[in-house]
Amino acid sequence: MTELEFFTERIERLRAEVGKVLVGQRAVVDGVLACLVADGHVLLEGVPGLGKTLLVRTLAQCLGLTYRRIQFTPDLMPADIVGTHILNEDESGRRTMEFQHGPVWTQILLADEINRATPKTQSALLEAMQERQVTINGVSHPLPKPFFVMATQNPLEMEGTYPLPEAQLDRFFYKVMVPFPTLDELCEVMNRTTGNAHQDVQPVITPDELSRMRHTVREVTVVPEVMQYAMRVLLATHPDQPGGSTTAKQYLRYGASPRGAQTLILGGRVNALMAGREHVGFADIRACAVPALRHRVGRSFEAEAEGLETDRLIAKILDEVPEVTGAVARELHA
Repeated sequence: MTELEFFTERIERLRAEVGKVLVGQRAVVDGVLACLVADGHVLLEGVPGLGKTLLVRTLAQCLGLTYRRIQFTPDLMPADIVGTHILNEDESGRRTMEFQHGPVWTQILLADEINRATPKTQSALLEAMQERQVTINGVSHPLPKPFFVMATQNPLEMEGTYPLPEAQLDRFFYKVMVPFPTLDELCEVMNRTTGNAHQDVQPVITPDELSRMRHTVREVTVVPEVMQYAMRVLLATHPDQPGGSTTAKQYLRYGASPRGAQTLILGGRVNALMAGREHVGFADIRACAVPALRHRVGRSFEAEAEGLETDRLIAKILDEVPEVTGAVARELHA
């Protein structure tokens, strides 16, 4: 079995096992799986009750990894996430300070309704997400491997929410929007949740197999023309750069970071593998541009006043960036 066949077969296993519990939402599931195999974290946004938490819990069961959940609330403190030192007394009466691990010490962490906590508490995850470690009193402690954060947030228009800091948003590989189910999907959800039937989810891939899939992702070929196209898309989001697009100059305050560039390339590689290819095409970059960049750019006041959503602006930017330029374009059209 080739690495491509191994990858696609394991992805199908995960899709099928998650599908036993979660109805529909194929694009959402694929977005989460893309983050998983690219070794990145994912932010899921949608109104309550759409199955975001169920998806995270089910995926943890499919992988056979340890799983913890943090319910974010306004009174949650950073120590409630990373842990704290406590005073213990043994049988002889001797007192010692011991570190009590917080829920972040796990392999899959669900940060549920992350934007209901204050920015100070939200930022407690920054080091864990980027460095896969936590520093307590100047001492760094590595987190278990693999370490994968799946955060859910409610739309900012809902009561009791705080916007996530830009630095934390940048740590998420994709921001995936969870749509409301269709009529047929709603009926199927009711059949599954209001009856006596219960589906047991079993581990379908091992941590070693996940590691192999992640290695395969980074082996996918990206030719220079596609690499340059991805970088031009990223630069086109910057209103203050020479390569900034007309849309960015008019409707964006700031563009995507270098992490956004990494996401475009890794996301393109995952998209190619899921399509059964071992090379990245221009279409793969376009396919992952919206989930990769929608949380990494900032709309201007003018865009907000005109009701232009970020997804629409990114789509306009993609229309303005040619796949090839200069000598390459002339050679292709010769």
